[in-house]
Amino acid sequence: MSSAQDDPTIGRLVADASRDMSALVQSEIALAKSELKSSAISGGLAAGLFAVAGFILLLMVILLSITAAYFLTMTGMHPAWAFLIVTGAYFLLAVVLVAVGIYSIKKIKAPTKTIASAKAIPAALRGRRP
Repeated sequence: MSSAQDDPTIGRLVADASRDMSALVQSEIALAKSELKSSAISGGLAAGLFAVAGFILLLMVILLSITAAYFLTMTGMHPAWAFLIVTGAYFLLAVVLVAVGIYSIKKIKAPTKTIASAKAIPAALRGRRP
């Protein structure tokens, strides 16, 4: 049979629980750091690969533009006119995209209900109705 000296005191149990909780929290923080570091490396690699792919696509658009202009010269058109037509097509595409963007911006509205409720918060905290 055990004596009273072998039984842990409440203070000792609390100290042990506190120590164990501290160790658990530190372990969880270390695990989170490890996972986040791995995720950050993967995210950085992905961003770099997307940047390279975007650059390659830009080069492809340039080459496609030159190809389109040279196809126009095969009809007997002077190369200057062929390149001007391709440039004009890109200009028209840009104008259409800007027009659609402006239309989309004009559809943006202020969050009037949220603003109204946010203005009512100070009065509500003071116990008054807005």
